[in-house]
Amino acid sequence: MSGYARTMDHHAVTASLSPEVKHRLQQRSNRAGLWHLGLYLLTLIALSIAIAMRVPLWPLLILPQGILLVFLFTLSHECTHKTPFRSAWLNDAIGHLVSVPIALPFTWFRYFHLAHHKWTNHPDKDPELDGKPRPNSWPSLLIYLSGWPYWHSMADVLVRNAFGRIGAPYLPARRHRAMRIEARVLLVLYALAAAILFYTPVLFWLWLLPVLTGQPVLRLYLLAEHGLCPPVANMLENSRTTFTNRIVRFLAWNMPYHAEHHSFPNVPFHQLPALHHWTQAHLKSTSEGYSAFTSDYVRTLGR
Repeated sequence: MSGYARTMDHHAVTASLSPEVKHRLQQRSNRAGLWHLGLYLLTLIALSIAIAMRVPLWPLLILPQGILLVFLFTLSHECTHKTPFRSAWLNDAIGHLVSVPIALPFTWFRYFHLAHHKWTNHPDKDPELDGKPRPNSWPSLLIYLSGWPYWHSMADVLVRNAFGRIGAPYLPARRHRAMRIEARVLLVLYALAAAILFYTPVLFWLWLLPVLTGQPVLRLYLLAEHGLCPPVANMLENSRTTFTNRIVRFLAWNMPYHAEHHSFPNVPFHQLPALHHWTQAHLKSTSEGYSAFTSDYVRTLGR
């Protein structure tokens, strides 16, 4: 392969694909999406039953329960692109449902995330950064991993949206009403959940404690997506592909192929390994697992 080919950016790589390959890569499937979701939910239900029945050593199940719950974020993320299922209504319905346990208003998140794709890793314009650097010291990293910035931000978004204080430029005015309704519905649901806690602790053990416990795992995973990547336009450089095992890929709906996802967002999760075949020679930011990325990241703290 020539030196030119090795330096192709994401535009050049996608342009090099034949129409037949592009068509095949973009094929969405209700069957693939529902099969994946079914296995995911069966695992979550099994853990929930085990915790509710207090099987031997059940407290050890709180962390895996939490990891499954917080990683619903990756499915919600996929649904913003309308890619995990062929049916548009199914993408929207599942996107709204799986966002409830993680306090992520789905309609709002769709436009937030599209802005992130447009301005990926731009220090001032990417809404994921919100004009702030990623954790650059041990105290800021520990605060980030605690999940506090996420929960605080989502609470602020819900309250602002519920009262109509929707001002971000990437949120279209035609969708403000939907965002207000969505936020109010979620706040009512959380109020009902709080009331239930006065009668039974079941939601505490099956939901609240697990999502608080699992959040640091999700934060570390998300940090790898763009952390230590340069603020450039090339999606094969400003986004990281992390080589990992099947369990993590299943948990995250193949989003460890993150540079591939940013390069061609219309490709559904089950086709990302195939897309990787075409991008692997051009990837600029990769890590051999999340432990390797984390080790690299912590070495930069305080510099």
